[in-house]
Amino acid sequence: MIIDCHGHYTTAPPALEAWRHQQIAGLGDPSVSTRKADLQISDDQLRESVEPNQLRLMDDRGIDMTVFSPRASFMAHHVGDFSTSAEWAAICNELCFRVARLYSKRFVPAAMLPQSPGVDPATCIPELTRCVEEYGAVAVNLNPDPSGGHWTAPPLTDRSWYPLYEKMAEYDVPAMVHVSTSVNPAFHTTGAHYLNADTTAFMQLVQGDLFTDFPTLRLVIPHGGGAVPYHWGRFRGLAMALGKPPLEEHVLGNVFFDTCVYHQPGSDLLFDVVPTRNILFASEMIGAVRDIDPRTGRHFDDTRRYAEAAAGLSPDGLADIQEHNARSVYPRLDALLKRQGR
Repeated sequence: MIIDCHGHYTTAPPALEAWRHQQIAGLGDPSVSTRKADLQISDDQLRESVEPNQLRLMDDRGIDMTVFSPRASFMAHHVGDFSTSAEWAAICNELCFRVARLYSKRFVPAAMLPQSPGVDPATCIPELTRCVEEYGAVAVNLNPDPSGGHWTAPPLTDRSWYPLYEKMAEYDVPAMVHVSTSVNPAFHTTGAHYLNADTTAFMQLVQGDLFTDFPTLRLVIPHGGGAVPYHWGRFRGLAMALGKPPLEEHVLGNVFFDTCVYHQPGSDLLFDVVPTRNILFASEMIGAVRDIDPRTGRHFDDTRRYAEAAAGLSPDGLADIQEHNARSVYPRLDALLKRQGR
């Protein structure tokens, strides 16, 4: 199998975005506010949104299953308060669940958390519980910066996150560490903020001792880890300076990277530097980079071809990246696939 661990519902029916605009307008003028029940999206509309888009590309590229979560840039946790985020997360998570129910052998849901700046992360636990127990979510997306590019949240190693980690460990679900929209003009959302966050999250984990307290917790850092593979020597040296064990012992038992790197040299570097067991296949298709690369004639986010063209990657290593590692990091996904006879 080929499992894509990083998919977002970026092609949701236009009614979803219209509802969100109305919700935001209602924050300033309650007379125009909207309710969850006002959003009506049919199964046919869901089919029309994914069949010519994600499903078509999955078929073209030979991808069997996608871990499917709400659109990352739409999470926008900085908007409104916790109740705003809670209502928005519930709607987005339900749509991903409905898509997964319609195409149960192609999509499996991952949950957006209703985070809000300055609000205790423990408030996210009810939505996490609902999505795992009712929707069969196999993972969550965890935003280390709910402020939208201003970085007001404590590091991921801070004890304020611990109640959420405890629930994740109880359910044995990993988190993809994924920020949302940047409202800071200094940081372009997908070109800077996403990659800054990947790098920042990794360094926070190097500085702390989170996995001593949570030895079974698993975190996926997307977009190839940001600057991490390129500066692996820097991180090794900083770990030494901080008196931490080697990275292989300190973080690589719990931290994983995906293959959302959109050119061959960058992908080759990822495969060369990071141990194969810590790499998961992903594309984030129809995401930040949607165009065709004029140098190759293929979409930038067609990441399968980078993995299969990587020099020095053995057939077993490729199989681990494309399937086996995901089944290990996402045990609820593995259980689902086994129930399906796969």
